[in-house]
Amino acid sequence: MARRPGGPAVYGEEFSFVSPLIKYLLFFFNMLFWVISMVLVSIGVYARLMKHAAAFACLAVDPAILLFAVGVLMFLLTFCGCIGSLRENICLLQTFSLCLTIVFLLQVAAGVLGFIFSDKARGKVSEFISDAIVHYRDDLDLQNLIDFGQKEFRCCGGISYKDWSLNMYFNCSEENPSRERCSVPYSCCLPTPSQAVINTMCGQGVQAFDYLEASKVIYANGCIDKLVNWIHSNLFLLGGMALGLAIPQLLGILLSQILVNQIKDQIKLQLYNQQHRADPWY
Repeated sequence: MARRPGGPAVYGEEFSFVSPLIKYLLFFFNMLFWVISMVLVSIGVYARLMKHAAAFACLAVDPAILLFAVGVLMFLLTFCGCIGSLRENICLLQTFSLCLTIVFLLQVAAGVLGFIFSDKARGKVSEFISDAIVHYRDDLDLQNLIDFGQKEFRCCGGISYKDWSLNMYFNCSEENPSRERCSVPYSCCLPTPSQAVINTMCGQGVQAFDYLEASKVIYANGCIDKLVNWIHSNLFLLGGMALGLAIPQLLGILLSQILVNQIKDQIKLQLYNQQHRADPWY
């Protein structure tokens, strides 16, 4: 029998499978990281413009370029998430979910490989520190970074304080005309509580000392061993940081998949309603 003009509406016409809570939670989640991505891009561009071409020459990747690249990647991902959730676009949401899954798996793989090949990782760190020592005087920011690390970890050089001979200013060769010849930076020196002004020449000639003599003046242990010991004693902290990075990514993947499934169900419902609207006997 044909449907009466005043009859009931098509079943499910007023109903929606898409949850506004999931939809807008995913939108604001992506909006937050979208803003963070723009900040990262801005910092990366500013740092790159303000730095000289030789800055951080010892690094495989310039930190400014790295910040810019991470910011752009995050911007594109969160853009897909924002627009996809707001417009209920399955293609954008699946792109967001897939890319976020790939990023998460790459991070897990990097962590596992770093643990398995810890000796190679240690070698890379040693190579990085050696290169940083060579370029110590080339860039003020790099110099401040090394000084901060040596004071924070109470160490000097990579393997030992004598690594500073790699730097042309601190080299112990007789041909070196620098007044810092055979010295180490002031950040290697043991602190003197009563000293009001920092003595930047406190490491004068220390490389010529043996380990016991040098230990009375500077932190004689290398930074690599100190860094390894710090990692071993702060595994819970590092695990917490890794978890803090993983949770937002897993949350984004979960919310996007839930929303995709809800949108698919809603599409099926709309198709069902259209079919019954076209049936004159409904």
